[in-house]
This record gives sequence, structure tokens and C-alpha cells, in this order.
Amino acid sequence: MLIKTLVVALYFAVILWAGLAGLRKTRSFADFFLGGGNIGPWMSAFTYATAYFSAVLFIGFAGSVGWNFGISGLWIAFGNALVGVLGVWMIMGRAIKKMSVAYDVQTMAEFFDKRYNSPGLKLFASIAIFVFFIPYTSAVFMGLSYLFRSNFGMDYGLALAIMGSVTAIYMILGGYRSMALVDVFFGMIMVCGVLVLTGFTLHKGGGMMNIIADLQAINPDLGAFVGPPGWWPLFCLVFLTSVAPFAMPQLVQKFYAIRDDRAIRIGTFASTIFALMISGVAYFIGSTTRLFLSPEATPGAFRDGLPIFDALMPELLANVVPASLSVLILLLVLSASMSTLAALVLISSSAMVKDFYAGFVRKDVSDLQLTVLMRYASFFFILLSVLLAYARPSSIIMILGISWGAIGSAFLGPFIWGLFYEKTTRLAAMVSGFGGLGTCLGLYFTGVSSSPEAGTIGMLTSLVLAPLVTLVSVRVADPGAASE
Repeated sequence: MLIKTLVVALYFAVILWAGLAGLRKTRSFADFFLGGGNIGPWMSAFTYATAYFSAVLFIGFAGSVGWNFGISGLWIAFGNALVGVLGVWMIMGRAIKKMSVAYDVQTMAEFFDKRYNSPGLKLFASIAIFVFFIPYTSAVFMGLSYLFRSNFGMDYGLALAIMGSVTAIYMILGGYRSMALVDVFFGMIMVCGVLVLTGFTLHKGGGMMNIIADLQAINPDLGAFVGPPGWWPLFCLVFLTSVAPFAMPQLVQKFYAIRDDRAIRIGTFASTIFALMISGVAYFIGSTTRLFLSPEATPGAFRDGLPIFDALMPELLANVVPASLSVLILLLVLSASMSTLAALVLISSSAMVKDFYAGFVRKDVSDLQLTVLMRYASFFFILLSVLLAYARPSSIIMILGISWGAIGSAFLGPFIWGLFYEKTTRLAAMVSGFGGLGTCLGLYFTGVSSSPEAGTIGMLTSLVLAPLVTLVSVRVADPGAASE
């Protein structure tokens, strides 16, 4: 326990150093928010992938998906790596960087304003980001707090307070530059951690084929191509977590900050390999929870004989992994989470300060004042997220599902069609954004659909409405256009 405490303390010291290093190089809002727009390929690759994956993956998703779907949860990993990372970098990378320069924008809300000449869409985007990123950030804090409780026997509230404080200090000091700098350190820890975790799990389970056979002995579908819940729930999870990144502001931001086309080419390869490794290991380890956990051996993961999905992976990592490896695994999840938290805090704070305050309240605000306000907004956003995490309103997978689903439903249609199809109209963007978000929230809060299903349907709605409304509005405005 002493060694583990010292290692974690040293880890936090490195984060503090990164914050101070970023502070010395942060002289403007562009420095604080985008690192000056001059981030290289390897740093960009690490900061994208580490922002994508967090404690939400390792703690909430991996445990729940692994327990329910078995080995077929790996389809989510393949979707995340090949669509959410490779697809985004290849299809969107250059287009986003080119757009940010052409329109002179630093946020997604600014893009909506200038692309569609619509302050209303800008206001809609800034409010949606702030509102729906709070539960997302809370889910990450919840995952880390469960992890610290399992590893240190620490009170959940105390763990939340520590994680919130560390995140606030390192983000308020240096912003994006600190985040990008420390993400390389985080990424290397994650690579080492997943390699060790994979080797140990395969050894413990007697190899891949033996693990699959043991899962099939429990339920034949746990070792099948599609797990027991069926293809539709699995598709929804793959679609939600793999397609939403095409319009997730905290991931799109990475391309605003990247240096040039060469950095995009190198980053595409590096981030894809990294994502495949991290997500593949997470979902594979999650599938073994049924083999290594039981109410008798790990009572902390069960209540009345039923699994507590948010507690499965913390209990697996804390009680099944040898003590000699537990520190590395703890740092693995901690590293994945700190980068995600930093990205979410930056985007949410900019939505309130750059998009809302400077866009609607005080348009003549100075660059220095913007930077100072970003620091205050970062602290306020972290405080709200910690308070929500303390209340624990739902499971991690449900919270993340509705957060990603809502943002994806609101932004996918307006952003993608606005980026690649010049005829997309302002009306189409508004109908697409409001229609997608309304569909997602309506399905979820009426109890018709689970959050992954509601998010998937809302995102599909958003993608379909934009070109459909554009086509109709063009034909109404120019009846002869259809025959051209």
C-alpha cells in the first residue's frame, strides 16, 4: 500500500509539473485553448486517443459490456479503432484543419455561426456542450472514484475531492499545452499497462481459446460473434461510440490544434494502433469478469448475488491482478481518465466563455480577460461535475450513453454535412440539430429506449434530416433545380 501511494503521489507531481510547464508558455487564449495551433503528430495522436478513452471505458463500459456480451464486445473495440479513430483522421482531419483556418474559428459553435451565418446555432451549440458534458465528466469522476475506493479503501467522496482538485490545478495552470505535454506520458503508461494486463489475463485464463471455451460453458452465446443481448443492442453500442467522434467537440478540437498535413498523416497511423490496443484490451478483459469474479470471492462487485456493473472492473483490477502489477494498472486507468477530463473541461469552459460570453454578452472582451475567464470557468465546470458524480444519478454506461448520444445527435448532421456539402442550408442544420437531439432525449426520458439505443437513433435522425431538408428547401426555392 505504501509503494502504491508513493507512486500515485509521484504521478500527481508529474501532472503538477506539466501544469507549471504549460503555464510558462501560455500567453494568450489561443495558447490556453489550442496550444498555439502548433501541436506535432505524436503529441496529437496521443492526446486524441487518450481523450477518447477514459475510466468510462475501463470501468463502466468494459465491465458491463464484457459481462453481458462476452467476447463479442470486441466488435466495439474494432469499431472504435477503425471508425472512431482511423475513419475520423482520414476523412475529417484535413477538412477540419482547413476549415478552422478558412473560417478563422477555434470552436465548433463558431463554425456553426460562420458556416451557416446563424448566431442561434452558435448559442444552441454552446449550451448543449456545457449541459451534456457535465454528466460525461461526472461519469469519468465516478469511474476514478470507484477505482480509488477499491485500491485504497478510500471513501468515495474523498476520492472525488482529490481527483477534482488535481484536475482543476493542472488544467487551470496550463490549459491545452499542459494537457498535450502530459498526454504523451499518459499514453506510454497506458501502452505498458495494457501489455502487462493482456499477458497476465491470458496466463490466468489459460490462453485465448481456453477463455472462450470457459465463457461458452457458462453461456454458449458469450463466446459467439454476437453476445446474448443480440445484434441490435451491440450495434447501438458500436455505432454510438464509433460514429459520435465525428462530431464530438473535444475530439474535433485536436485537429484545430494540429500543426500541418504531415502531422495528420503520422497521427492517423499512430492513433489508430494506439486505439486498437487500448480498446481491444479493455473489452477483452471485461469479457473475463464472469470467469474471475463471483459473489463469494469478490463480494464488492455484487449486491444480492447480482453484478454491480460499475464495480466489476475495479474489483477485477484490485483483487485479481497481482499486487506487483496493481500500481501499473491503476496508473493505466488514471492516465486514460486525466486526459479525457482535461479535454472535457477545456471544451466546456470555452463554450461558456468564448462562444457564449464573448459571442453574446461582451463581444469586446480582451484576449487576456478571455484567458482568465477560461480558468474560472474550468474550476466552475469541474465543481459542478464533481457534485453530480457525488450524487451518482445512474450507472456509468447510462450516463455516458446519454451524453454522447445527445451531443452526437445535436452535432453530427450540421457538422458533417456543413463541412462536406456546400449546399447544406441553415434551415437544414437547425432541423437536423434540434430534430436529432429531440429524438434522442425523447426516446430516453420516456423510457422507450436505453441511452445507447436512443443515442444511435438520434444520431441517425440527425444525419438523415440535414440532406433531406436541404433537398426540399432547394426545390422549394428553385423548382427547376430538381431537373438540372
